[in-house]
Amino acid sequence: MSRPTRAVLVDLDGTMVDTAADIAAAVNFMLAEFGAEPLTLDTVRGLIGRGVPALVRRSLEAAHLDRRLSAGRAEPVFHHYYAQVNGRLGTVYGGVTEGLDALKREGYALACVTNKPRSLAAPLLALTGLARQLDALVAGDSIPHMKPAPEPLWHAAELLGADAANTVLVGDSPVDVAAAQAAGMPVFIVAYGYAGPNGAQALPCDGLIDSFERLPALLARARVVSEQ
Repeated sequence: MSRPTRAVLVDLDGTMVDTAADIAAAVNFMLAEFGAEPLTLDTVRGLIGRGVPALVRRSLEAAHLDRRLSAGRAEPVFHHYYAQVNGRLGTVYGGVTEGLDALKREGYALACVTNKPRSLAAPLLALTGLARQLDALVAGDSIPHMKPAPEPLWHAAELLGADAANTVLVGDSPVDVAAAQAAGMPVFIVAYGYAGPNGAQALPCDGLIDSFERLPALLARARVVSEQ
C-alpha cells in the first residue's frame, strides 16, 4: 500500500516574503492619485491579510477617503502601481529557502496558498526564486473562495494528491488560523509577519516558529506522536 502524500501549504505575504514595503508603496501611490496623504509602513502592515479588495477598502478608510471614493474605483489604480513595484522592495524572510529545501528533501509536497491574485503572486514567487521549490500555487482568484474559507486549502491539497489528515498550513495571521481550522488541518504560525495588533503569540495554533528551518523537525515530531 502506498504511503499517503504529506503536504505543507504555505501563505505568501508575511510568511515567506515580507511584502509590506511593496504594498505600502502601491497604497500610497494610489492615495496620492486621489489627493490623500500617505500612510505609514506600520499602518499598512496592519491592513494586510484579507486580499486586495479588503486592503484597498481599509486603506481608503484609514486615509478618510471612503466617504467619497469607492473601493471598486480605487482598486484598479492600486493594481496598476503594485504591478510596477511587486517584488522590488520585498525580501524573503531568513530561513524560508532553507526550510523549504529541507521539506522537499524529506518528501513533502509544497504549495503556496495566498489571497494575492495570481497575476501578482506568480511573478513574486518567480522573482524571489521560491517558485522552483513549490509544486502548486492557489491564489486569491484561483477558485471562487479565499481564506479564511477552507476551500483554497482543500483545493491545494487535492492538487498535491494529499488529504487534510496529511496536510498542514503555515501562515502568519488570524485568517490563516481560521482557514486551517475550517479545513480540519493543523496550522503553524510564524512569529514574524502580519499577525495583527495582538501579535502572533495570541493566535491559537499547533506551533509557533521563529524560522522555517525549525519546521521539518516539528512536523517529524508531530507525525511520530500522531502514529503512536
